Amino acid sequence: MSMQLDPEGYQPPKTGLWLLQGLVLLLFLIFLLRFWYLQIHHGKDFAKKSRDNRIRQAQIYAPRGLLRARGGELLAENRPAYGLGIVREDVKDIDTTLKQISLWTGVPLENIEKRYKKGRWRTKAFEPLLLVPTINFSQLATIEANSLDWPGLEVMTRPQRYYPEGELFAHILGYVSEANEKELEANKALDLGDTIGKQGLELIEENTLRGTKGLRQMEVDISGREYNSQTLEEPSAGSSVTLSIDLGLQRMAANELKDQAGCIVVMNPDTGELYALVTAPSYDPNAFTRGLSHKEWGELRDNPQFPLQNRVIQSVYPPASIWKLLMAGLYLQEGIDPNETINCNGKYKLGNHTFRCWKKWGHGQENLTEALIHSCDVYFYEMGQRIGIDKIEAFARKNGFGSQTGIDLPHERSGLVPSKAWKRKRFNQPWQGGETVITSIGQGFTLVTPVQIAVFISSLLNEKGELLKPNLFKGTPKTVRGISPLSKDQREFIVKAMQKTVEAKHGTARILRTKRAIVGGKTGTAQVTKLKLDANDNRLKNKDLEYWQRDHAWMAAWSKFNGKKYVVVTMVEHGGGGSSTAGPIMRNILNYIYENDK
Repeated sequence: MSMQLDPEGYQPPKTGLWLLQGLVLLLFLIFLLRFWYLQIHHGKDFAKKSRDNRIRQAQIYAPRGLLRARGGELLAENRPAYGLGIVREDVKDIDTTLKQISLWTGVPLENIEKRYKKGRWRTKAFEPLLLVPTINFSQLATIEANSLDWPGLEVMTRPQRYYPEGELFAHILGYVSEANEKELEANKALDLGDTIGKQGLELIEENTLRGTKGLRQMEVDISGREYNSQTLEEPSAGSSVTLSIDLGLQRMAANELKDQAGCIVVMNPDTGELYALVTAPSYDPNAFTRGLSHKEWGELRDNPQFPLQNRVIQSVYPPASIWKLLMAGLYLQEGIDPNETINCNGKYKLGNHTFRCWKKWGHGQENLTEALIHSCDVYFYEMGQRIGIDKIEAFARKNGFGSQTGIDLPHERSGLVPSKAWKRKRFNQPWQGGETVITSIGQGFTLVTPVQIAVFISSLLNEKGELLKPNLFKGTPKTVRGISPLSKDQREFIVKAMQKTVEAKHGTARILRTKRAIVGGKTGTAQVTKLKLDANDNRLKNKDLEYWQRDHAWMAAWSKFNGKKYVVVTMVEHGGGGSSTAGPIMRNILNYIYENDK
């Protein structure tokens, strides 16, 4: 049998042909299904991704509102600053690019990597992720010159806060700094790299000062280079704020403190407007805006004179003899005859303890007015012991002590008005009679802030005895937070005694005497440690003590000039005597007001 095939009569198997046709048809159906999936089912998504690769959007930063002094002078403005970011989808090698950014900017690589890891979850791949908030012009030039070799880098222009007066307004304005993780979580409108108010008015007025970002759209090529940019939404700047602070007076008052630690408050007693609010030492808020190094922050934080602390509202001190003004009002309210005299021989005995007057040999017979003029301690010892601590505490609280004044600055302290209940809770000990004695002259546990003193003195001078909120904004209506329990006659009695303290021959505030205006004042010398005596039982002078053991120097004064009223409070930490240290400062401030008041 022949095995040779007949080519003309050969027929291939039909099953193989059907299989081949089936495979072709299946492949066509797969392509058709994939085409439907890509073009129809997910067509919009892929079209959007395509547009995103070509058309991108970026936010336009809005400038913060300006802050101005009373006369319109700029205190906080915005200047252009440059930061460096990356668009992740345009970067070929993230790790190498981050290392190069570190080399260009001098920022440690670990800081950049940490920022990148934190920011990539908040920023889309085609949006710029800010890695270095601030770069200088030299760094900018280097980056721009090498931009073609490093695709994905983007120089971001942003407004940066600048404080022309530097340290002068640091404790009023505060500063802005980059929002931290907690702040970003709390406010979804914030993005990585955004700055917000951290202290002072920048913090309190954050919602007023912060603007609304705009939106910009641009086309980019395959290398990420930008062209055909257009603005979709214009940014809206924050609202500007004008302060009540007088720039010239603020400068002058700060210069008076020089290298001393302390503070000065100048207030309008009728409206509550603040004309000056100075704390020394201070710090440069621009350093926070630029970004502090760990070393710079450590130096500020550990400075023994606490430059970050706003002494006007955050430091509490024994009020010393300034407190006698309050006590005089209480004595009048309790019906003590102001003409009744107490003999001051320099000492006051209670039980086995002897309390001294600041004048070793005493003042002799003193009534209430004379006791204020000469600041006689023995008079107030005696009368305070008669009244008792319960009434002292209640009266002090009615005059605003022991509570915040409501000033528009953060972290205000309330001070301390001691009581029997407070001591029992704090020390688990009963109140002692000697503690009432020293409370009567503003020593012991009693603590006040300088701004509380300004509010109290203002309540003695204004028409209705109003305890006003200290106001930092020009033209804002006054806010009354309470009414003094003293009658008009009682307030006038104290005001007149303060005037005599200036005008009397031996008045403790006679350094303020002038023919230009009507002036009243009261000095105070607050002991910081227990009274130290020499071998002859004489009190050691401040110059013979360690700095931290020296007395604080107080002076509170008011002036009526050109139909206007001013209240001034000066506190110099460890400055010694109120009249000798705070007095010359107060005199110079009032003289400046007389010469420049318009």
